[in-house]
Amino acid sequence: MLLIELSEPCRTVVTVAVLTGMMIGEILARRWKRVDLARNTLEVAETYSEGEFGTPKTRSSHRVLPISGNLRAVLEAHHSGQSHSGPEDLLFTTLRGTPLSSKNIYNCELALACDRIRQPRVSWHSFRHTHATLLTEVGESIKTAQALLGHSDLGTTLNTYAHVIPDSQRRAVERVAGVLFSNVLKLDDSAKNGQIN
Repeated sequence: MLLIELSEPCRTVVTVAVLTGMMIGEILARRWKRVDLARNTLEVAETYSEGEFGTPKTRSSHRVLPISGNLRAVLEAHHSGQSHSGPEDLLFTTLRGTPLSSKNIYNCELALACDRIRQPRVSWHSFRHTHATLLTEVGESIKTAQALLGHSDLGTTLNTYAHVIPDSQRRAVERVAGVLFSNVLKLDDSAKNGQIN
């Protein structure tokens, strides 16, 4: 619902954030030379914040991320609509070709879209948490989440980013009950027939 309310380039920025787990500074520093659509990868080698470009905080923050076919299609469409699309050009710019400000795009677009759909305002970092949570929801290991998020410490991934979805908890207890009761029923049937396994 939120994506529908967003205009470009904010819609694509949010899509990249949710589908990659990259920080907003990593997304806004993305240059086309670090996007390999043939191999379905994005290289994280630069950040942008407060008007300054820099390098990722840690060695594990510098990483090459696989992207889904869906995200590749979004990026191909975005690329075809850009007037600044050379190797050194940024993916996301103002109309003049200058870097986007995370604060400006948040205040002028994202926060207002949340208000329009009557949902609590989310932060850019919320999408990183969403990505980590969805990774665990689909059964990926916490080590995979750690590598994708670029964390040097597994504890950061586990304790800060991977949240439990209430439906997951319900499915988990139903699975446990299913295993327990299927074994109890087998045991009960065996006992009635005079057989103990």
